[in-house]
Amino acid sequence: MNFSQRALAAFAVAWIALSGCLIKAVEGGGYNYKDALKKSILFLEAQRSGKLPRNSRIPWRGDSGLDDGKLANVDLVGGYYDAGDNVKYGLPMAFTVTTLAWSALAYRSELQKAGELENVHAGIRWGTDYFLKASSKKNRLWVQVGDPVADHQCWVRPENMNTPRTLYKIDQYMPGTEIAAETAAAMAASSIVFRGRDHAYARRLLNKAKLLFEFAKSHKGTYDGECPFYCSYSGYNDELLWAASWLYMATRKESYMEYIREDSISASVAEFSWDLKYAGVQVLLSGLHFDGEKGLDGFKTQADNFVCAVLPDSQFHQIYISPGGLIHLRDGANTQYVTSTAFLLSVYSDVLAKHRQTVTCGTQQIQPARLMEFAKQQGMSYMVGFGRKSPTQAHHRGSSVPRLSADTVVSCAMSFVNWYNKNSPNPNELTGAIVGGPDRYDNFEDQRWDSSMLEPTTYINSLAIGTLAKLSSAR
Repeated sequence: MNFSQRALAAFAVAWIALSGCLIKAVEGGGYNYKDALKKSILFLEAQRSGKLPRNSRIPWRGDSGLDDGKLANVDLVGGYYDAGDNVKYGLPMAFTVTTLAWSALAYRSELQKAGELENVHAGIRWGTDYFLKASSKKNRLWVQVGDPVADHQCWVRPENMNTPRTLYKIDQYMPGTEIAAETAAAMAASSIVFRGRDHAYARRLLNKAKLLFEFAKSHKGTYDGECPFYCSYSGYNDELLWAASWLYMATRKESYMEYIREDSISASVAEFSWDLKYAGVQVLLSGLHFDGEKGLDGFKTQADNFVCAVLPDSQFHQIYISPGGLIHLRDGANTQYVTSTAFLLSVYSDVLAKHRQTVTCGTQQIQPARLMEFAKQQGMSYMVGFGRKSPTQAHHRGSSVPRLSADTVVSCAMSFVNWYNKNSPNPNELTGAIVGGPDRYDNFEDQRWDSSMLEPTTYINSLAIGTLAKLSSAR
């Protein structure tokens, strides 16, 4: 067993611990990562908006948002609802697709072995089909569908929603560099995924990614229209670097590498999220650095700095670790930082092991195995429908409201009384959803009203899928 295999074995001991209880698989007495992987993908399917396919695997979901875009005579049917509400936000949706595509590229063989590659590809395409619609006109990108204030005042399934489907866009008069660049990254990464399967489709994605990146660069500005739900606190320089890096990965054109080397701005950070992409791009570019690409050594240093900030035994440790050993950056969907850190540690450990490299933290030289040993502690995935103690009251409209006929008119005023405030399991199991998780002291209560602990998001799961695929293929 080589050192990367030892690292994987260490990591595999506890990644999927649910509410502190490790779940045994039926087969072979090991941990059923394959089942967790399958269920993680099912959650993304439960978040689909639009006309669902005939082979939809979520029996309680139906078609929704079929008139999205009509207010502006455009077709914006499809895409994903980000979390437990019925709004389609462009920034987190694009990040979901980018990270899902990265997982499909980094762990293609593992996903194929688990029988989930086609489902992941379908999940990516559900997003990119929507992005192609949203970016149909040059220098214009539709970035949100749904009035978030009205939506949050009504607890109703998307199939029965009657709240305004207000449309929001960015263009040369109202720029939104973060969203344009993240969407470019999503389409560029996805073009690599589909290149060998559907060349014409991959070419469409790549061409649109190029245009969106140029739009993001030439019309710089932060779009605040998704605040207070998705405010860009980190600015847009990380998304520009992220998009340029994926475009270089997709094209190998020197112009993108020149932007990375000469025009981009990077920084050492301690998180990877929908708002802050630096750590992800640093890990991505470190692979190119080890492959011989010149001028990228600084990104390897910054990728190391991310690891040093996370590891508790590093002399540069910054991140709070809960009494139970869980990363805790902030309340509200904290498991996104758990799955994102685990994913980056997984990918970076593979890169380091492949090139027989280490992480430098001051005077410390940290082996890839140490990255995985720490990731081992990040085991509380809080996944619905996985294990005896999994959450039952996900903060999620479609899951917590029983199936209603399509013509049912829901009273928004009574919807919270009828469904939101009930202290009972959701009638529709939101299988595979990883909810927000415990507070900094590991306190966790399965009560629907607590969105910080019980609300799932698409990007929590998209970041979990690659690591689960890796673990499911390991003996």
